[in-house]
Formats: sequence, structure tokens, C-alpha cells
Amino acid sequence: MHILLVEDDSLVASGIMAGLKLHGLTIDHVSTASLADAALATTYFDICILDLGLPDEDGMNLLRRWRDQGRDLPVLILTARDALHHRVEGLLGGGDDYLVKPFDLDELQARLHVLTRRIAGRSKDRMVHGELSFCASTGEVTLAGKPITLARRELSLLRALLQNPKAILSAEQLCDSVYGYEQNLESNAINVHIHHLRRKLGNNIVETVRGLGYRLGAAGKVEKS
Repeated sequence: MHILLVEDDSLVASGIMAGLKLHGLTIDHVSTASLADAALATTYFDICILDLGLPDEDGMNLLRRWRDQGRDLPVLILTARDALHHRVEGLLGGGDDYLVKPFDLDELQARLHVLTRRIAGRSKDRMVHGELSFCASTGEVTLAGKPITLARRELSLLRALLQNPKAILSAEQLCDSVYGYEQNLESNAINVHIHHLRRKLGNNIVETVRGLGYRLGAAGKVEKS
């Protein structure tokens, strides 16, 4: 899951980033509305965590503008505005969920997973693909009932493929999901992670679509080399 965090409080932002990264999530942080616009113009995100008290534009104005532009990115509003009319305004103004500060990090993570699950049309937190089972909230992976240990980047890559089971994802899209804004990546970074996934989960877990990118392989019996 690739998350855009729009939060002007650096201490709050650093705590959120540290906590969510421990759960294998990829998160990029910006502190202003203008930087959030720039991020969405250049990078794909699965979800946005939006603070309303931004220094250059009110977060509700930013959210309404995104919706008017046709942006359907799921948005979780995270704010100190706790009055009932604020919560109603946030949800009716385009927010998909509303969480009041101070908050528990475990609740934030759970709400993020519920949002992405709902957008994907899934009723359960666990994604099953043939003999492969992946729990989005815990990062637990099993293959034919046996637990498989994946590194954080491998989990992010697997999550991106499972959340888009029929889509062809370019190397750039996968890099966004796995690394976010991280710079100076090796040109073969994604290929290395795909190689590791195939070694651990079977050669057919990732299908290469020549000239276009990659997609989730057929949900058949695993084929290991």
C-alpha cells in the first residue's frame, strides 16, 4: 500500500511514518497542499491521510478541489477538529473516513486497511490467490498452509500485485508502491524483488508482460524452480 501523508506537524508525521513502515507500508510525506498536488500529479498512491490544518490551504478546500477534479483517491481525514459538524462536513465533503487526533496508531492502520479493502470490493482482510494467502493488516503470508517469510519490500510488491489482480503494472508503478519517493534506486531493483518472490512463492506468481510491465500470475498450483 502506497500512502500519501499530508501533515504539517513534523512530529506527528514522523511518528505515523515510522509506525506504518514497521507494518510494511510505503508512505511519502508532504507538509503543504501545493506539495500534495504536485505529488498526485506525478505519483500513484493507493490512499491519502489528510490533515485539515495546512499552512497554505485549508484541507477541506483541498479535498473538495480534488473531488471536483475527478480524483477518486481514498482519503482518510486525520485532524484535531473533533466537533460533530466538522466530522459531518469532512465525510460529506469527500472524505472516506475521519479520525480525530490524538489517535492510536493501530486504529489508524486498521482504518487504512478497511478503506483499501472496501475500495477493492473485498469483505475480508485476507487475500487468497490459489495456494497463496496474504493477510493485508499483519503481513502474514502462507503458501499451501505453510508460513513464508518475506522482506518488507517483497511484501509491498506482493500487496501491489494482489490489490490489482488483473492489471498490468509498469516497473515505474511498482517502484512507486515499493519505494515511494526514494531516490537513487538501482535500475534492476524491482527485478531483484520479483526474483525473490518467484523463488519463495513460485515462478508463476509474477507474469512478465513484455514491453508493458508485470501482473499477478494465474492462481494455479505453484511451480518452483
